[in-house]
Amino acid sequence: MNVKAEVESTGMDTLKLLLAVVLLVGGIVLFYFFEEYSSLLRVLGLLVISGIAILVALQSVVGRRIWDFAVASRSEVRKVVWPSRQETIQTTLIVFGMVLLVGIVLWLFDLMLMAIVQSVTG
Repeated sequence: MNVKAEVESTGMDTLKLLLAVVLLVGGIVLFYFFEEYSSLLRVLGLLVISGIAILVALQSVVGRRIWDFAVASRSEVRKVVWPSRQETIQTTLIVFGMVLLVGIVLWLFDLMLMAIVQSVTG
């Protein structure tokens, strides 16, 4: 069992995350401020600022945890055995068939209850 001690974030980590958020907000403000320029240049500038904000955020404990989680998730997705096209089609047809069957049963049940209620109430 692998147990790691919890590392609390420091004031410096908070400052780094705050700087990353300020960079992102500033990038968005600049994106709209320079609306007379080409959209391509504005988008590229926003991407560069976003990349810098991500790099700053990754320097904090929280950022490293998120990065480690993303890397672990990617390796887990690679381990998944995805169904073949034929298995997917067969499963989809079974689901459609069951939905149709349950829908018909519920419709018949509703008709029966409606007939009972009408016979009782006149």
